[in-house]
Amino acid sequence: MSTSAIVSRRPTRPDHSLDGKVILPGDARFDSARRAWNLAIDQRPAAVAFPESAADVAAAVGYAAGHGLRIAAQGTGHNAGPLGPLADTVLLRTDKMRGIQIDPQARTARVEAGVVWIDVVHAAARHGLAALAGSSPDVGVVGYTLGGGLSFLGRKHGLAASHVLAADVVTADGTLVRADFEHEPDLFWALRGGGGSFGVVTALEFRLFPVTEAYAGVLWYPIGRGSEVLHAWADLTRGEVPDEFTTVGRFVNFPPIPQIPEPIRGKSFVIVEAYHIGDPAQADALLAPLRALGPVNDTITTVPMPALSHLHMDPEQPVPGVGDGMMTGPLPGDAIDAFVQAAGADAAFPLTTIELRHLGGELGRVRPGNGALSSLDGQYLVFAVGSTPVPELTAPVTAQVKAVKDALAPWTARRMYLNYAHTPHPAAPFWTDQAYQRLRQIKATVDPGDLIRSNHPIPPAR
Repeated sequence: MSTSAIVSRRPTRPDHSLDGKVILPGDARFDSARRAWNLAIDQRPAAVAFPESAADVAAAVGYAAGHGLRIAAQGTGHNAGPLGPLADTVLLRTDKMRGIQIDPQARTARVEAGVVWIDVVHAAARHGLAALAGSSPDVGVVGYTLGGGLSFLGRKHGLAASHVLAADVVTADGTLVRADFEHEPDLFWALRGGGGSFGVVTALEFRLFPVTEAYAGVLWYPIGRGSEVLHAWADLTRGEVPDEFTTVGRFVNFPPIPQIPEPIRGKSFVIVEAYHIGDPAQADALLAPLRALGPVNDTITTVPMPALSHLHMDPEQPVPGVGDGMMTGPLPGDAIDAFVQAAGADAAFPLTTIELRHLGGELGRVRPGNGALSSLDGQYLVFAVGSTPVPELTAPVTAQVKAVKDALAPWTARRMYLNYAHTPHPAAPFWTDQAYQRLRQIKATVDPGDLIRSNHPIPPAR
């Protein structure tokens, strides 16, 4: 079955194996079932399936194929925008697959497809272990990891995808397979950073790390001091920085809404976030020049690992917004000036948050045995996002996100990081040329008809 042969048809009620687990347009539950995490994304699939097991996933794949439809797996619905129109697609929501198993002796976790990071973080912490979780507590583990997985421990331990040990996958023909280093090795390689084009992952197994606490928090400054603060932060990142130490330079403009704590509600800041899993004295020495600038608040202290899930202050409930990211190489002083001009106090339109995240360390090292996304070859990641609670804000927010990216365009890295691409991008720039061609060959083997959709698709080799 080729892509051109897939024709949108009106789906019918499934057989008894999926009874009550498929919701069709017209059902009173359909609008809530099709909702993406970003409420500005209007997903309108042909149907929505809610599997509760790997067998249900296989049945849903067969149901889609039997109706001439494609299938797109979705855990939480983060980064759904690049998927595009879904009229010919069954949206497979894995929300109900929430099993977690921690093996404290092996220092591993096994999680089902609907698990979100905050649940793994707490389950691991009970055994004195830490996961390579993202900055948002409610991001799904599977989607995050298939796209690479960038943790605040990444400079020390690399991408989350590099620590996957096995995956249970339903392929396009409805077969459940286990992929690891010895079984289905090509598929296993593709799943570790190649995105979601190769099958529906029903469970992942991955390493955990013996870390119980971090020296972490935020230095807060008035937004008008953006230039001096971010130049000092950039100087820090250009020096000798241990892999255990990660920082983010960031502008934040908090909306005047009740969900924001009163001391920062409706106010704007330039901030530096610090995350350190080594000796606090080492971090203090690195942060001394920034502290010498006199932050209005300094929350950096020793915290248990689960606290890191909230320090970045990502929204923890679905919200509407427009955002996008990019990866850059080294950022000289001119680049910091351009960023401050586009994103700081004098920005044409205030976005909710605009950040520069320092990369390097283990994230930049290619190791034998890594997957399709073996490393990140940039020095910084940029992400800009603005809230759009009313449609009239979509145009100015979109324009301002573009303005931030345009300002840093001269320093763009050769490639982009999959999970920070919230708009459609050409597939090839996410991977090396060799990796991209291998991904296309694997796609042609496991899904020649392109039944499985993902937000950044890999077309099968022809």
